[in-house]
Amino acid sequence: MPKLELDAFAITSRTGYPEPYAAAVAGRAYRRLGPQAGLEDFGVSHVRLDPGGWSSQRHWHEEEDEFLVILSGEAVLVEDDARTLLRAGDCAAFPKGSGNGHHLVNESRAPCLFVVVGRKAASDCHYPDIDLHLDGPTQTYRHKDGQPW
Repeated sequence: MPKLELDAFAITSRTGYPEPYAAAVAGRAYRRLGPQAGLEDFGVSHVRLDPGGWSSQRHWHEEEDEFLVILSGEAVLVEDDARTLLRAGDCAAFPKGSGNGHHLVNESRAPCLFVVVGRKAASDCHYPDIDLHLDGPTQTYRHKDGQPW
């Protein structure tokens, strides 16, 4: 199955973020392409960000590299000390353990489509702007002081 028919993949806007953090990603919808395509070593998602939508809360992973390619539209990449406009054809890479929190925000009037690739292994995820931490091994959210949500 070399060519993937995107319509065969379910679209979801589900998030595991607890409130009040889930609301920011309400304008995001995605298809998880890896499992149904038979990929086992890395995850791939095809993502649509509606105007005003966020890809995620700003975050970084201890043990997961991430790579994305903008397919159409545009979004602003927000990092610790920079805001960078990404347009169709632009790529961004986020090395594991960098400590540089990142996410995309669609500030345009049109949807943005992108593909993101990352490691499937569970990794702790840090959210520098909010009181949230993802425990990698258990895939559960906690407050930064360790208390469960």
